[in-house]
Amino acid sequence: MMGRFGPAPDRESMAPSTILDLRQASVRQIEPLLEEETRRWRDELHWDYRNAAELIRRFVEARSLGGFVAMENGQAVGYSFYVLEDLKGLIGGLYVMAPYLERDTGPRLLDELLFNLRAVPRLQRIESQLMPFGSSMDAALAAHGFRLYPRQFLSLSLTGGFPPKEESEPSSLLERWNDRFMEPCAQLIRLAYADHVDSQINDQYQTAAGALRFLKNIILLPGCGQFLPGASFFARSPGGYDLLGAVLSSEVAPRVGHITQLCVRPGLQGQGLGRRLTLAAIGALRETKFSELTLTVTSANAPAVRLYEKLGFRTVKTFSAGVWPA
Repeated sequence: MMGRFGPAPDRESMAPSTILDLRQASVRQIEPLLEEETRRWRDELHWDYRNAAELIRRFVEARSLGGFVAMENGQAVGYSFYVLEDLKGLIGGLYVMAPYLERDTGPRLLDELLFNLRAVPRLQRIESQLMPFGSSMDAALAAHGFRLYPRQFLSLSLTGGFPPKEESEPSSLLERWNDRFMEPCAQLIRLAYADHVDSQINDQYQTAAGALRFLKNIILLPGCGQFLPGASFFARSPGGYDLLGAVLSSEVAPRVGHITQLCVRPGLQGQGLGRRLTLAAIGALRETKFSELTLTVTSANAPAVRLYEKLGFRTVKTFSAGVWPA
C-alpha cells in the first residue's frame, strides 16, 4: 500500500527510530509532520492549526525550540517540544505520524523531553495538555509520575434554531468586552478558580499576576485563535466595577468559535449566570454567521459539564491534562 511519502512501513520489520535534538532538524525535514498534524487538527477538531505550525517553523528555523525529533531513513516521523516559563516547563506538543503510532516512538520522544526538562536547574513543575491523534500518552505520563486530569473537547452546532433568539440576547447586566477590564477580569479568574480543580492543572490561576498573564495570552496571542471582543461578555453589578462573571471567545477557524474562558465569581455559581454568559456568546456568534462553537472542560467539573450538555454541546474528543510532580 502506498502512503503519503511512499510505501507504508512494515511494522514488524521497522527498526527503532533515531531520536535527535530538534535543533538538529531543518524546517524542510519536519514540514511533512506539520502538514499532517495541521490536517488532523482541521479534520478532527475543526481547528485551524496553521498559525501555531508557522510559529513552530520559525523557532525550528532559528534553532531555538527545545525538543526532539524521531528520524527514519532521513525522514522526520515524530517530534516533541517544550517551553520554559519561570520555574515551570510546558510540554507544548508531541506528534507522531500515523504509520508509527503503534511503535514506541511517542513514549521515547516523551522520555527524552522529560529527561531534559528535569535537568533544568530549579525546575519545580511540568504541565502537559497533549491532544491525542490516534495515540494517547496517558500511560507514559503516568509512568513518569504525572497526575492526570481527564478533559473533554466539546462542540456545538450553531446552525438551526438553537438557542432561541430571545434567550441569546444579553441582558442589561451583561456588557461586551472592553480592554479596560483586563485587570478586573484577571482578578475574577483568580477568585473563580480558588480551590478549583482547574487551578491544579494550570497554576496561573492561583495568583493575580499569573491570571493576568493567562488572560493576555488568550487575548493577544494566536495560540487560542483570534480573540473576538464582539462575542466576549462580562457581567457586573449595576454601578459596580467588580466583575461577577465573564465569557471570552475566539475564532479558531473560519466560522468556528471557541470559548477560551468562562468563569463566575464564587457565591454566584450555580445561579444561572454561566448559562446566560454562554448564551450571550452563542447569540453573538450566530448573528455573525458562525457555524460551530467549541470549548474544553475538565471532566471532574461536573456542574460545567452538565451546563454544556444541556445547551447541546457534545464531546468530540477526550484527552488528559498532566501535572508533575503529582
